[in-house]
Amino acid sequence: MHFASQQRTAIGRTVIAAIIVVVLIIAAAGAVYFLSSNSSSTTSSSSGSNTSTSSGTGAPITTLTVDDETWPNGNLNQLNSIGAIPYPNWLDYTVYQSLVTVNGNVLYANGTLKLLPMLASSWNSSASGDTWTFQLQQGVKFSNGDPFNAYQVWGELYGLYYLSGNSSGWAVGYSVFNMNNANFGPSTIALMTQSGLVNPNAQLMSIMTDKNWPIYVVNQNEIGFNLLGPFPYFPQMWVQFTGLIFDTQYVLSNGGFGTPAAFNTNFNAAPIPGTGPYTVTGVSVNSYVQFTQNPTYWAASWTPAQVAANPYMDPGHVKNIIVTTKTDDVSRYVDLTSGAADIAPILQADWSNIVDNSKFSYFTQPSDAANIVAIALNTQRYPTNITMFRQAIAHAINYTQVSDDAFLGTQGGGLTPMMGPGYPAYPQLYDLGNLPAYQFNLTLAKADLAASKVNVATMQPLDFRVIQGCGVCSSTAQVVAQDLSVLNIPVNVLVTTPSQYAPPYVAGAGTYQQEVNESQTISNIMWFGTATFAPDEPTPADSWLTWVSNETSANNWAIYSNPIVQTCVNDLTNGSPASTITSACTAAQAQVTADAPYIWLGSVKLFFGGGSIVYNNQIVKSFLGDPVFSGQSSSAIFNTVQFVNGQDL
Repeated sequence: MHFASQQRTAIGRTVIAAIIVVVLIIAAAGAVYFLSSNSSSTTSSSSGSNTSTSSGTGAPITTLTVDDETWPNGNLNQLNSIGAIPYPNWLDYTVYQSLVTVNGNVLYANGTLKLLPMLASSWNSSASGDTWTFQLQQGVKFSNGDPFNAYQVWGELYGLYYLSGNSSGWAVGYSVFNMNNANFGPSTIALMTQSGLVNPNAQLMSIMTDKNWPIYVVNQNEIGFNLLGPFPYFPQMWVQFTGLIFDTQYVLSNGGFGTPAAFNTNFNAAPIPGTGPYTVTGVSVNSYVQFTQNPTYWAASWTPAQVAANPYMDPGHVKNIIVTTKTDDVSRYVDLTSGAADIAPILQADWSNIVDNSKFSYFTQPSDAANIVAIALNTQRYPTNITMFRQAIAHAINYTQVSDDAFLGTQGGGLTPMMGPGYPAYPQLYDLGNLPAYQFNLTLAKADLAASKVNVATMQPLDFRVIQGCGVCSSTAQVVAQDLSVLNIPVNVLVTTPSQYAPPYVAGAGTYQQEVNESQTISNIMWFGTATFAPDEPTPADSWLTWVSNETSANNWAIYSNPIVQTCVNDLTNGSPASTITSACTAAQAQVTADAPYIWLGSVKLFFGGGSIVYNNQIVKSFLGDPVFSGQSSSAIFNTVQFVNGQDL
């Protein structure tokens, strides 16, 4: 679960209980780990510099220091990826690379997402669209020297399936596979351990190459996938989380995957090797992680033109990186101003100091970023179970005031109006009926309230629950409470600690049916997620499959379901033709808009909504965030950092 104050907050969708077990088993705070297997990372990459020159001083920079506001939930253990953690994942693209990536933070051209190769060199689908094959990069090795191949990928994906409790939605909620033919479990893992994945024995090969299984090996450099039906966004499922590839052979040699109830915690502070441009060379739990350039990085010899066309492949421009946890915003601001940190997230309390200081620049989202904020209304509990009452709330909110006051609209931030559940970034399924965003209209709000027949004079105050530390959440809640007071609707704003921001107080952390069962103890009004919300994977189906589905494993914060809407959700993954999906989802869009289970506040401009990633512009020239705009990380993807006077590619 992503319990951070101002960053991406989608709670993991699958086997939440198992993930919580893993999260709670944390190494003692302050324990320092030096990873000898990676400590030899001392040589430079051939196409990037290991030192950069700071502006003005001429002094070489051998270490880049990056502050972040929270230690990763799920630690550094990539086995947790089935639950959309670790978050923030500082190892995203820096240590673990994906099969497929996208073109930096300028993702959309005329509504088209541009996919780029990473560990998969190419991919193609059958004419029917229900079989895909991925050709893998050849000659790639993990940082410890183990080979990357289709056997490793096969072992990882089925291992994650096993850890999910054999859930059909193990791939971060995308139920696109028929897993019935996959007879994978402890005996298969034992065979993998006995055989190894470098040169699998005949018995394991016969299983791996069985094309009746949903995932199968074609040959050493090619892996295939059988889907329930055509899913045109299938390659985009592998950009992050379960698409990040680790050394499965290393997992098998170091205790294995664990079990669905208890993941192997050996990798919490001693990460599994990856193929990326950096390796982890030191860890102090709840304090910092040290990274060093990978001397055997497979794309180190790429030309500047190749890297410019595929920027997440950058080998990096500085030898050492230190990412530190600084939970206090003032401490991060002091680090920036003193030079103790080069990059750090700065939030509302100190934002005006950043805007007023020419020494600092900050990361802004492109207009097509898939990063939104919303309020969820409990559709199962009185009185927010009444549609017209929810409509009254939707029309009583002063959205301009929320944008200006909570989201720094007068200081370089603000919100762009939207109508969910689709992301504006993905026009294929966004607002298919061209319906306007909810508007502040007090006259209409009063009429809606009267039509609801709720007696506000006798009703109990509505609980509006937000997570402690989320400034934009608390600020918005205060505006909403003030706006609803005009309708004489009483509201209590409840600030809740992260450990309590879960059932039975809020929705989002369990399956739809679990939340229905607990709905009378769940607050009437909740922040959607815990701050901003970005996709798990960059597909147009992402939000529909989670926010408004009765089959989701998590993130249906409104506890909302409707048969018309569910038809759209089902059609997205059951192989329905595009015309059927468009028709069903147009009707679903109208239904969701009329039902108002969510109050869509808008798309954010600043990375955290109420603040952003700030950098010293006399040292750092530019960098990329993660490819789904805070969906995987709350910091810079540091191998993409370019320096002002450095030897940039």
